[in-house]
Amino acid sequence: MKNKQINTARGAALKTLDQVLQKGAYSNLQLSQVLKNSQLSAVDKRLATNLVYGVLQHKLTLEYWLAPFIKGKKTESWVKTLLLMSIYQYQYLDRIPDWAVTNESIELAKTLGNPGTRRFMTGVLHAILRQGLRSVSDIQDPIERRSVEFSLPKWLVEELTKQYGQRTADEIFAAINEPARVSLRVNLAKTTISQAINVLKEQGVEIEKSQVARDGLVVKSGDVINTQAFLDGLVTIQDESAMLAVESMQVESSDRVLDACAAPGGKTVQIAAALDVKSGGSVTALDIHPHKITLIEKNAQRLGVADRVHACQLDARKVDEKFADESFDKILVDAPCSGIGLLRRKPEIRYDKKLSDSLQLHEIQLAILNAVAPKVKKGGIITYSTCTILQQENDGTVQAFLAAHPDFKLLKTQTARALKNARTGATLTILPSDYGSDGFFISSLQRL
Repeated sequence: MKNKQINTARGAALKTLDQVLQKGAYSNLQLSQVLKNSQLSAVDKRLATNLVYGVLQHKLTLEYWLAPFIKGKKTESWVKTLLLMSIYQYQYLDRIPDWAVTNESIELAKTLGNPGTRRFMTGVLHAILRQGLRSVSDIQDPIERRSVEFSLPKWLVEELTKQYGQRTADEIFAAINEPARVSLRVNLAKTTISQAINVLKEQGVEIEKSQVARDGLVVKSGDVINTQAFLDGLVTIQDESAMLAVESMQVESSDRVLDACAAPGGKTVQIAAALDVKSGGSVTALDIHPHKITLIEKNAQRLGVADRVHACQLDARKVDEKFADESFDKILVDAPCSGIGLLRRKPEIRYDKKLSDSLQLHEIQLAILNAVAPKVKKGGIITYSTCTILQQENDGTVQAFLAAHPDFKLLKTQTARALKNARTGATLTILPSDYGSDGFFISSLQRL
């Protein structure tokens, strides 16, 4: 691709997608950077965002549709990505006429490539419009068909089907390709929920109360990041499901809390909002990387809770080096995980994960739990959570920990809105198909 600045929505999307698919960039960070450096209108920024996430969510489906038209012909990576982006618009964006998609794509090919690239793009797109796209239902194997239809690796289709059954698995598959909504947590250290709602409305943000998290709000329209409410730390961006881990901890104002895997600090500051320094309340936040410690500290500063947050660079598996046994009333282990619950928000991660990655993460999770176990007081609780829905990293890790630690018992995880309280098990799994929020897992382990 020629190194040209293309200040159009499709140019921004193409640049972002090429970095994500070819160089492993994170979609949210890369898109944010590209849009920040662009001169695009708000409407064009929304289109670019739609194109990036849409292509990533449906990549395997789009590749299946494209394959007969290029028949294995070698193309530059950006040319193939532009073709996928064009098919996505044909199939999923009803408000954009096919001729407009075709013209814009050919112009991009002309600008970024050479005359041969333009001719190739023109030929393929006209063939697609003339012949139509083959049906996914032509695929006989049910695993492969779902893999292509929902754009998921076959191992993940098999694993989720085995763990949850076909009906629930299909609901999960459909849900993870829906657009992710923006949700906010009201910072109760600075304001109340009703005050935050009023301030946001005054600043042009339409919201509604979350049906999932007690302190959560769901954004219906408006640009939250640039509001004074966000800049002043009255609210912070956090998924509704992610708020539940701390909500379930029922933090007391005088608690000494350890957040063992803290970065970027969203749950740290949520814990801190419930603490009172005068009563002895504090939260110690750990992370391996120094730059992430800085990020935690900045978050704490913006939300006005820095006086009760102590960020420390440390591998959670080495807590014995710094902390005495029974140092904390409560411990949160929001563990490193495969992130399968976040596919709606980070669609590209599905293509790089393998089943073996999940099994390795189970071992890391167990090592962290084993290390922090002696650091919670008797009667205290370790809250173990992940943003995955794979059971080997969730209930599998919890059961392995309990088998090795008879001095702990599993309590039923409770949330303010009593989510899924009719369930038979003690742990809480929120699926992406349950409430339109991220997939999440929470368990509560009490030391006897």
